[in-house]
Formats: sequence, structure tokens, C-alpha cells
Amino acid sequence: MTDHIHTVQYYETDRMGITHHSNYIRWMEEARVAFLKEIGWEFQKLEDLGIVSPVLSVSCSYRKPTSFPDRISVHVSVKEFKGVKLFLTYEMKNEAGEIVCAAESAHAFLNAEGRPVRLHAELPEFYRTLLALAEKEGE
Repeated sequence: MTDHIHTVQYYETDRMGITHHSNYIRWMEEARVAFLKEIGWEFQKLEDLGIVSPVLSVSCSYRKPTSFPDRISVHVSVKEFKGVKLFLTYEMKNEAGEIVCAAESAHAFLNAEGRPVRLHAELPEFYRTLLALAEKEGE
């Protein structure tokens, strides 16, 4: 998958000139949106089909500080896919190739009533795409 590139904005930094930790989660969301689009299942398409994908959990390990105007590359991978739950990993690197943050997120797939969607039955093509990405990552 193509890495998402984010340029650290001045407003994302704190009084010390370092990126505030909460912004890394925003970058994860930017990268996840780009990732879904790249695999042919952009958010708008899923929402048009009545599917939402809430975040269940997020964890981040901050390794090196970033600051304005660093360019950060965010690589998204499917760690695991269990049909209803999707687990993603994110590796964020600075231009020197150093990991600045390693993170994970978990997501569910729900219908308009908030009930879990069985992707294998309701969206088999999307299910197969995510399953193949998870298997590729597990190799």
C-alpha cells in the first residue's frame, strides 16, 4: 500500500514546539481513510451501503518527537481481520526513515441500526479484500 504523507502543521505543536500526542491519532485516521480508498472501499462507498466503522481501541508508542514542518510517512497494514473486527497497524516515519510512532487500532463494521455486519455474507468482495491483506501481512 502507498504510504500516507502528512506534513506536521504549526498548530499541531505544543508550547515546546513538539507535536502534541493527540495528533498522531488524527494522522492514523487520515491514513486509514487513504488506505480504504486505495483498496477500493472508501468511506463514502461504505456509508452509501449503510455501513459505519467505529474505532474500538487505539494504542500508540511514541518513539521520537516530531515538529513543524516535518513530513511524516504513515504506513497502514492489516494486522488481523476477524470478519466483524479489523485490526490495523501504523508505522510512522520521519524523512530520515526513523520510526517516530508505532500504533494499532481496532474497528468494527456496523449497520445503520448499530448491529454488527457480517461482511462475508453482506459484502463478500470487501471481506475477501481484507482477508487477503491480513493473510499477506501474516506471511
